[in-house]
Amino acid sequence: MLTVRHAVRAATVEAGFGLVDQTRIVTAASELARNAYVHGGGGTLEIQILTRSGRKGLRLTVQDDGPGIPDVEEALTDGYTTGTGLGHGLGGARRLMHEFQVHSGPGRGTTVVATRWNDR
Repeated sequence: MLTVRHAVRAATVEAGFGLVDQTRIVTAASELARNAYVHGGGGTLEIQILTRSGRKGLRLTVQDDGPGIPDVEEALTDGYTTGTGLGHGLGGARRLMHEFQVHSGPGRGTTVVATRWNDR
């Protein structure tokens, strides 16, 4: 998890994000990586620095080959938890980013694509 945090923090600095947005993105990445580890048995993280209309952004793609999420909408609801967590998981990560997509289903694993744009 520490490797994920360091890699994402370095990418946020490279993309010119301020400290508050750096913290938002690193927090979302940590949550997504933790979910992939706990529920998906591990996975991959791809970090992309984007440019659109002169603005920079950061896209995180977290993918696992776990059992999948049976009901994505329910999993995105505040308070939803599958274990001992506080239930801030996917919904909390979604609130920290500007764009957020979850592709999952039973037996298919899960892919989350989350993007935040730099407003500076």
